[in-house]
Amino acid sequence: MTSSIFTHAALGLVRVASVTPELRVADVQFNTAAIIAAMRSAAEVDCQLVLFPEMGITGYTCGDLYLQSLLIEQAALALVEINQQAGVLGLCVAVGLPIRHKGRLYNCAAFVDGTVRGVVPKSYLPNNNEFYDQRWYTSGLLVPTGGECLAGVLQGVPFGIDLLFCANNMPACVIGLEICEDLWAVHPPSNDMALAGGTVLLNLSASPDQLGKSDYRRELIKQQSARCLAAYIYAAAGPGESSMDVVYGGHSMIAENGSLLAEATRFQFDTQVIVADLDLQRLAHERQNNSSFLQAVAPRLFREIGFELAKTAQVAITATESKIINRFIPRTPFVPSDLAQRAKNCEEIFTIQATGLMKRLRHIRAKRVVIGISGGLDSTLALLATIRAFDRLGLPRSGIVAITMPGFGTTSRTYDNALALMRLLGVTMREIPIRDAVHQHFRDIDHDENKHDVTYENAQARERTQILMDISNEIGAFVVGTGDLSESALGWMTFNGDHMSMYHVNVGVPKTLVKYMIAWCAESEFAAASDAQISAVLHDIVATPITPELLPLDKQGGLQQETEKTVGPYELHDFFLFYVVRYGFAPRKVYALALHAFGTAAVVNGYSHSEILKWLRVFYSRFFTQQFKRSAMPDGPKVGSVALSPRGDWRMPSDASAAVWLAELDMLAAI
Repeated sequence: MTSSIFTHAALGLVRVASVTPELRVADVQFNTAAIIAAMRSAAEVDCQLVLFPEMGITGYTCGDLYLQSLLIEQAALALVEINQQAGVLGLCVAVGLPIRHKGRLYNCAAFVDGTVRGVVPKSYLPNNNEFYDQRWYTSGLLVPTGGECLAGVLQGVPFGIDLLFCANNMPACVIGLEICEDLWAVHPPSNDMALAGGTVLLNLSASPDQLGKSDYRRELIKQQSARCLAAYIYAAAGPGESSMDVVYGGHSMIAENGSLLAEATRFQFDTQVIVADLDLQRLAHERQNNSSFLQAVAPRLFREIGFELAKTAQVAITATESKIINRFIPRTPFVPSDLAQRAKNCEEIFTIQATGLMKRLRHIRAKRVVIGISGGLDSTLALLATIRAFDRLGLPRSGIVAITMPGFGTTSRTYDNALALMRLLGVTMREIPIRDAVHQHFRDIDHDENKHDVTYENAQARERTQILMDISNEIGAFVVGTGDLSESALGWMTFNGDHMSMYHVNVGVPKTLVKYMIAWCAESEFAAASDAQISAVLHDIVATPITPELLPLDKQGGLQQETEKTVGPYELHDFFLFYVVRYGFAPRKVYALALHAFGTAAVVNGYSHSEILKWLRVFYSRFFTQQFKRSAMPDGPKVGSVALSPRGDWRMPSDASAAVWLAELDMLAAI
């Protein structure tokens, strides 16, 4: 099945290529052929925008050959040929060459698409160490605004550093060009371009490689894309440049808002092409929600040059193919795939949780807390964070009153793990079964115990909360909550039951991350041989099915209730949560990203299209209808970029309608 709602334009995507072509110094004909061949390769994979290095037509290291008129004339003629091919291939191309203007030579970037739309000269000319740019070129900073080329094949073409290229058919795509040293300057031109609306910043570069420079360059490009809330595409000259004094590695990169999307292999003599899809909807959302960006004003005016962005082939979504986007979309956006980064994140989140709880304990001068322990993931993480807080404050762990409250659905596995965990961690243990109290409650309200409905389940959750609250009053403590971010998003909690506490220590942690944090604790906090029993219990808790244990067990004592079979897989819901809340994407975009990330049922741990739509509908329905629970949420620490506190990141009316979002899901289901 295909649909116009799944074109790259509809999804806010632009496919770009950064190219380091094979090159011969001063051989314009060879270089032009290499550039055009790379353009064809980029067109074959549906690229819309292609970037080449600084002085790519002639080579950057021509030296005093730039004083030769023939080289300058041949470069201009080559640009005509490249421009013609760009039109034939339906590409927008930025290419570097030397251009004479009013008797001066400039190091330039030309933007072409079948028409030469404009020429941008280099602003900052390095003239130290191996660089001699000022020997040949004039700075673009000296060019008056509003200028045009006056002679030759470029006559009448806009010329100057005041140009932005705006896609008429995709308003979010606004392209700015700078050249090599411009990025390394104290005030890069791309800063002003971004403030004037530039979302796709291109850098044509010839940056020689030295020991350690690639790391610095990579971080510089990532940071500039983050500072400008933009995409930053960098095309670097390669080893075909002269190696008389330095070597050029061809370190081309594509970055977006601080993240590196693609990076070339350095020191390759053959043409290197890297491709990625830029998400301009994502950038627009970031800018709209960044108050510093919204308050800033570009210090100079830009001329906006219109052009048509080539359309890519319509995205096909079939029963066997869902790889529609040329960028990595992780299945678990909250959980880094890199193990070292994951461990680092776990440590930082754990410290934030503990520090938040420490502040609350210090503020109210509390030395005791009460926490319910089920033997499941969430209560385990909350207990571990509480242990860290007490240890750092120098408070005895006996001040942590941990209570397990077995009920109708409690399994021997979770019960045993709860008892073992409390005993091994040295907290004050209490066991208070709730069965008799709930039986009495059912009699009081005249509820049939054989009717296992929401009343049956919620009565148990509220009984547990009542016990925790009353004991906290009795001993002068406060209740530490255990619910996580994913449960909050779905409203998968009992109002005025597990929904309530005095401090919700897990409220910023999504379910997909909780188990990794517990595993990290087992392998780091309790890695010593003396803690082997604690580590073993924690690993078993991680392996336990997720369940509220509110329905009676079967005759063999097994579970009859697993959360993910009822509400849906948490890996999908956390994926939806990330893109709906963090970036404000519409259902069609979230669906397309999910198809790309999770594939089809034929993929291991994959989901079919219908499954993804089914659970996406559940997510939107619950997210809207359950806002009233989040509106009354207790305090708790934000730990990541997605949070749902009604006092912080998420201010949503409790009675907002989901009709618009559900209607789009209906449309997706009909395709």
